Amino acid sequence: MKKRRNDLLDLTKPEQCCDATTGCKFDGSLKNVVSEPIYVQKVYDAALFNLQGLRTISGQCFRPALPRGSRILKVIEIRCKKFFNPDNIKDPRNLTVETDTEISGADFVKYGDKDVKVIGPDGTRSEKLLYVDTSECDEENKGTPIFGTQNINITGNVIVEIDIIYTDDCKEKCKATLSAEVPVASLKDPLVLTNFFQLCLPSVFDGAFLPRFTEFCNISCETRLATQNITRDLIVNHETGAVRGNLLVSLCVTCEKKIVVPVQLCVLSTGFPQLEAEISPICETFPSLFPNQIDEATKKPCSLSEETYTSEEIDTESLE
Repeated sequence: MKKRRNDLLDLTKPEQCCDATTGCKFDGSLKNVVSEPIYVQKVYDAALFNLQGLRTISGQCFRPALPRGSRILKVIEIRCKKFFNPDNIKDPRNLTVETDTEISGADFVKYGDKDVKVIGPDGTRSEKLLYVDTSECDEENKGTPIFGTQNINITGNVIVEIDIIYTDDCKEKCKATLSAEVPVASLKDPLVLTNFFQLCLPSVFDGAFLPRFTEFCNISCETRLATQNITRDLIVNHETGAVRGNLLVSLCVTCEKKIVVPVQLCVLSTGFPQLEAEISPICETFPSLFPNQIDEATKKPCSLSEETYTSEEIDTESLE
């Protein structure tokens, strides 16, 4: 018996997933817990913002084309995701968020005409040094307020996928997934979102380091048919089968701004991570990646062997 064509079509195939390995294990015994000092950055103050931008898309071309004479009956699902080209991080089609922030009540420390940037937890120069005379609020043992205006510039493309059910010229119901790379905003004409914020600045005098300002954002997208009507928003060319659509794309942005300062903390630890390496059939031993911890409680004096010798017992001629 011949199978119907729509029985052979699946919307998507499940991707293979994996579980991560951290190398950290804890048997539940507090006897294995020790104190360790770590040198990190402490968040002194933070503010979180959710922003939204809209883009209307008209006459967007989708692929693949449907058979001649097709008609779309139903939209099952519409998905939207960011476009990113891993071969070129500077690709103008990559959906990106760039921030432009101005501060009042404090100044960014400069070298020449450029802001001084230092390394953040992300490993890049993502933090700016801040300075203002905080002595007045220091006397009250409080922080100094600063204010800011942030412009968020959104550029790049998104990928829209639409799962549909349609009928072909044989009146048979079929499933298909239409996809398109939809431009949101260009570098010359970005989508700009603006917000205002207030943060609290610690003392610039009571510490070895100046406070630092950092901000980071993440963006996602949601989309729907512009008028929520299949007949008006999804147009199929009956001669060529080409599909064009009218969409409403919502860009959802989360941004966080922080004041951070370097600190040293004592934390409770159950030890260092230990990963199980793949054993080589040739090498019997392998070098360590990290040195052993030596402190006052465990360190031993250096010796020539397991035994301890005095200077009189050492044969100087044998050393020569």
